[in-house]
Amino acid sequence: MSRPLNFRQIEAFRAVMLAGTTTGAAELLHTTQPSISRLLAQVQQATGLKLFDMERGRLRPTREARELFDTVQRHFTGLESIENRVAAMRRSGTGMLRVACTPALALGVLPEAIERFAAEFPGVHINLQTVGSHYLRDGLMHGLYDLALTTAPLASLQSEVRILHRTSAVCVMNARHELAGRSAIDVGDLADRRLLVLNATDDVYQQLRAVMLSHGVEAASETETTYSFNICALAAAGSGLGVVNPYIASVFSDRLAILPFTPSLPVEVSLAWPAQFAPSDMTDRFVRILETQFRGLPA
Repeated sequence: MSRPLNFRQIEAFRAVMLAGTTTGAAELLHTTQPSISRLLAQVQQATGLKLFDMERGRLRPTREARELFDTVQRHFTGLESIENRVAAMRRSGTGMLRVACTPALALGVLPEAIERFAAEFPGVHINLQTVGSHYLRDGLMHGLYDLALTTAPLASLQSEVRILHRTSAVCVMNARHELAGRSAIDVGDLADRRLLVLNATDDVYQQLRAVMLSHGVEAASETETTYSFNICALAAAGSGLGVVNPYIASVFSDRLAILPFTPSLPVEVSLAWPAQFAPSDMTDRFVRILETQFRGLPA
């Protein structure tokens, strides 16, 4: 009656098939010839098959042995593939880092962080998706991203979330604007000015609108756009005043006057990752790079 084979028996059988002798098999497995012979006898007994005969002191595999060897080789090829994959993951994590962020951070913060990470993990494929906050939330919920970075509130999202950096919104304008020489821009300075704003769902816009209402401030006109980098580009062209997060403003610092805005409008950068998956070592390393980078920015 046949019995299940254990791994050592299968390994010994494979080594004999590869080497042609029990002595050669012992050298492959760094063991003794008697140990190989004993394991080979156990294989034949367990399978109930004649796997070898002896001719002039050399083992000859039977047809059954060759068929069994084909199956064993496929098994070992799979094991080697697993071992190679484990080695690659040990060197560079999962081999892919999937990051999602809002456009302002993609332009203002991520390039330097990506460069530092790529220098440390040159073999890793980086997938950086620049998406709006709605798509970012959906992607996190479905595990499409390893982590996400945003200035939009994420308190209600069913993910692991923590605040990475806190700062305040700034006012941007053309460097030749009549207010550019001020030390700061007050909400009252926006009265009867051309104002560049984001759409009504943006957190900074909502704060700005609430402050303007509480102070009875009305702009002369508003140009509404989807992204804060559009506000910066329009302000640089002289189209009006805008209030944006300082991360995107810094990208346009050579073309803009960037001034503190009062009263302060808080801006927070949230870092999130799917709650259903533990972050990989590679993801943790990217987070540490981001932490270092944000520590160097003004609060």
